Amino acid sequence: MRKTLVAITAIAFAAFSLTSCVAKRKYEEAKAGEAKSKSDNMALNGRISGLQDTIGYLNNRVSDMSNKIGALGNQNQNEANELNMTKEQVTAQRARLAQLQSFLNAQQQASEDLRKKISDALVGFNNNELTISVKDGRVYVSMEEALLFPSGSAVVNPRGKEALAKLASVLTVNTDINTDIEGHTDNKPIHSKLYEDNWALSTARATAIARVLIGDYGVPPARLIASGRSYYHPVASNDTPEGRAQNRRTDIILEPKYDELMKLMNMPGGTAGK
Repeated sequence: MRKTLVAITAIAFAAFSLTSCVAKRKYEEAKAGEAKSKSDNMALNGRISGLQDTIGYLNNRVSDMSNKIGALGNQNQNEANELNMTKEQVTAQRARLAQLQSFLNAQQQASEDLRKKISDALVGFNNNELTISVKDGRVYVSMEEALLFPSGSAVVNPRGKEALAKLASVLTVNTDINTDIEGHTDNKPIHSKLYEDNWALSTARATAIARVLIGDYGVPPARLIASGRSYYHPVASNDTPEGRAQNRRTDIILEPKYDELMKLMNMPGGTAGK
């Protein structure tokens, strides 16, 4: 009987011990599982936070890129507008230059036509008396001293008046011509009761020609300018008699009026002053 009781007790103890061990193991396993879950949860939260930071960073980059794209779009539009304006300006400038070239061609043609008219009018005079040329759009009628004046004098002689009469016949018909009269001498000093120096003589000769054109042949005074240039604008050397003879001259410079050309030159955006 006693042996049976001991056996039962042993079995009961063993069963209790076994139950206790199973419960403890399950508890420890549960505890370990909980710890792992907490650890995994913390790791997951960390990854979520990192991903959220990355998403925020990417959103900021996207926003910056969008702003830059918008700015580039505005810049491209501005540049396109400027390019269109430039094209319009280039087109306008080309048109203006074409118009200016047309007027310049007209100027050259007008000067050549005037030269021919003067040459036809003065056909009876030879190269030793006068020459006719075109320079810078102006017609130069260069008359030698021997044709116009006695030596040292500013009184126009008959042969000179004949030449001036033929010249005046062109000036009175063609009212769109401006006329400059320039007196020139050689470099030999002159001293007389009438003329203090070469300046005085060259100026007196230019003025005398202007008076003949006005008083004898009816050229309007407002279209004439008379000036003396002494010996400071020679056309030949003053070291030889032949050169000095060429320098003793009166240049009558004829220039067609170019009112339309001057208007174009002075237009806003025109070529004058550039």
